[in-house]
Amino acid sequence: MKLKASGSILKRAGVVVATLCATVAFCLVIPLTACQPKTAGESGPEAIVKTTVDDHSYARPQVARVNHVDIDLTADFTKKLFKGTATLTLTTEANAKQVILDVKALTIEKVTDASGAPLKYTVGKDDAMMGSALTIELPQGAQKIIVHYQTTARSAALQWLDPSQTAGKSKPFLFSQGQEIRTRTWIPTQDSPAIRQTYSARIVVPADLTVVMAAKALTPEGEAVPGRPAQRAYRFEMDQPIAPYLIAVAIGDIGFKSLGPRTGVYAETSMLDKSAYELEEMEALMTAAEKLYGPYRWGRYDVLVLPPSFPYGGMENPMVTFATPTILAGDRSLVSLIAHELAHSWSGNLVTNATWSDFWLNEGFTVYFENRIMEQVYGKDRADMLKVLGYQDLQATLKATKPDFTRLHPNLKGIDPADYFSDIPYEKGAAFLRMLEGHFGRKKLDAYLKSYFERYAFESMTTDAFVVDLRTHLLKNDADLEKQLKIQQWLYEPGLPDNVVVPKSSLLDKVTADAEGFATSGDAAALNVADYGTLQWVNFLRKLPTTLTLEQMAALDARFDFSQSKNSEILFEWLQLSIKHRYEPALPMVEAFLLSQGRNKFCKPLYQSLMEQPGWGVEMAKRVYVKARPGYHEMTRTNVDKVVGTS
Repeated sequence: MKLKASGSILKRAGVVVATLCATVAFCLVIPLTACQPKTAGESGPEAIVKTTVDDHSYARPQVARVNHVDIDLTADFTKKLFKGTATLTLTTEANAKQVILDVKALTIEKVTDASGAPLKYTVGKDDAMMGSALTIELPQGAQKIIVHYQTTARSAALQWLDPSQTAGKSKPFLFSQGQEIRTRTWIPTQDSPAIRQTYSARIVVPADLTVVMAAKALTPEGEAVPGRPAQRAYRFEMDQPIAPYLIAVAIGDIGFKSLGPRTGVYAETSMLDKSAYELEEMEALMTAAEKLYGPYRWGRYDVLVLPPSFPYGGMENPMVTFATPTILAGDRSLVSLIAHELAHSWSGNLVTNATWSDFWLNEGFTVYFENRIMEQVYGKDRADMLKVLGYQDLQATLKATKPDFTRLHPNLKGIDPADYFSDIPYEKGAAFLRMLEGHFGRKKLDAYLKSYFERYAFESMTTDAFVVDLRTHLLKNDADLEKQLKIQQWLYEPGLPDNVVVPKSSLLDKVTADAEGFATSGDAAALNVADYGTLQWVNFLRKLPTTLTLEQMAALDARFDFSQSKNSEILFEWLQLSIKHRYEPALPMVEAFLLSQGRNKFCKPLYQSLMEQPGWGVEMAKRVYVKARPGYHEMTRTNVDKVVGTS
């Protein structure tokens, strides 16, 4: 998420990584009880690298591994590409003859050693999902290589925006999005979350633009570029090893406003004041997080509010979270998203999933942690409502998802990890931790989680290694207890075990009763909603039946003006309802909403709802998508293409 941790990687004796199985593939076939411990010396990040099989990377880190990336790139907004070099520092075995990198949609111009001498290289066959293996021959003892390259129009991590696609409408913008395996489309490196890397960067841009990266800014105001007065260069450094998908850059008319000693907000200058108001309570969220699970290890925590085409709610790039402007509701009611991205500074950035089959280790932990932060800062009632709404999302996802993808640890070999993206790793993962909390109590679970983050700080983690750690430090090797808690079923089997703790909220119970009452009476004036906030409204709209009359829809809209709501979460739920009922007054807002933002969470379901309406809905979905698609990020386009098609 944010920057910079001080100190070296934690060293420990007898850690759980020492008990990893020979490979992840082995552990998926053989029961975990059959895993044999490694020697005590095989611990820490080296053990993860050597024992993890990442099906989404060509790299062979056991032979030659990237441990530092230094990029020097010039942004060309006319051609919409980066051009420059990536200097890679390697750790190699004594007899290593080559290093293998991941590349996709890059033009490789040449590869040299540190002295500039050319090195032989080959670019392998292109795979639609994984790209190509860039195999570079290494002279004896070579520890540094320089790749000269440029990005292309197919570099999916990068979205180049014209001025008309920004808030200010006067200057272009660029942002990157590396998760899950898109970093290889703008940086040639070993693009696996198990291969953590430090990095430094020099980014040259037009002099009227500003660069923000997920790293420490060494030249916050930029510096002159000799012989090029129309350009400025910005330098950055990340001195803690991170997963490659967390390397991130943004370029545009960007301003900054401090919110506290360690926090601040970046945004387009025209959006800066609005963004700062919305995120004013970030320092309080940080304080709450540290009370739970230990010190924040990245120095600063800032948020960059991006243009509306950003495909996610937020991306936890270290030091600087990238966030969607759809969180700017005007009343600070959607800050749980910031709590989520902040929590990633521990679960996801500090301890990272080693493969994309272990994604729940990032997201399940983070949803649980997010809720605990929200409870500390905003109270139990709000946290309970968030849990209930998340559980509703989980139930809907379980019904709509094929069984194999309802596992917390799925087999993703040959499958784009983006296709696994759903509420399963988020909400089922959080439900697993709440089950543990229900059995052990918060005090004991908190102590375990805090020690877990300390043991594996700045390392990557597999599900199998986590189970061994859980056995050792929480279950105390009690096999009967492990069976009682259904640990294997939770992590490796489809569906939801029957020992799930179903969350409850008395406030949402009242809202559900209100929705049911309105469905019967149709009297919007009789609704007592004085204490409703965003979460209550979301639940109210979800609980309305599909049998509402158009008169009832109109009565709700007349009283509460849902069709013009400035709150993206409320508007989304209302538009979903409006499509299902073909409520004509709201349909222009469906189109306007789909054209005004590109957040996948909103776009894909709305197009899906339209496509489920024969005739008018299908026609509207296809017509709107033709106009909207060019402004969406590749991630959203890929998902909506599957729903609507591109013809």
